[in-house]
Amino acid sequence: MTDTISNQILTVKKIRQTILKLVEGLTEEQLNFIPEGFNNNIIWNVGHLIAAQQGICYLRAGQPPLVSMEFIENYKPGSKPSGPISKEKIDYIFAHFISTIEQLELDVTAKKFDNYSAWTSRYGVALNSMDEAIYFLPFHEGSHFGYLLALKRIQGIPSTL
Repeated sequence: MTDTISNQILTVKKIRQTILKLVEGLTEEQLNFIPEGFNNNIIWNVGHLIAAQQGICYLRAGQPPLVSMEFIENYKPGSKPSGPISKEKIDYIFAHFISTIEQLELDVTAKKFDNYSAWTSRYGVALNSMDEAIYFLPFHEGSHFGYLLALKRIQGIPSTL
C-alpha cells in the first residue's frame, strides 16, 4: 500500500472518529429523529457510511462485505429508515464504524482488491480501481458529516467538537 492510500484511509478514520464525537451522548430519540423534509436521520447516516464503504470497496472488488447484505440493503444509497432504529442496531452500527475502516486498511495491505469493477458514482466520479475508490471515500464521508451537522442543528443540538 502506498503512503498516499494509507493517508486516505487514515483521513477516513479521523473523519469517523470526529463523527463519533459529534454524535456522542445523543439519545435514541435524537439519533432517530427525521425532520420534516428529510428522508433519514442521524443514525441512518452513520450506518450508511458503513454500507456505502462496504459497497464501494468490497462488493465492487468481488469481496465479501464485513457486514451482512441485509445491513447494506437497509443503509444503501436511496434507502431510508422504515421506522426507529433499535438500540441494539444502533450499538451494532457504532461497534462497526471504526472497525470496518481498520479492516479495510489490513485488506488493502494484503492486496485483496485486485479485481475492482469500474463504475461511476452518482456524483459523476469515475472509479476505475481500488485506489480511486479510496480517494473517493473522504469526499463521501465529508458530505455525510455535513448532513449530520444539519440534522443536529435542526434539532437545536449544539455541535461542539
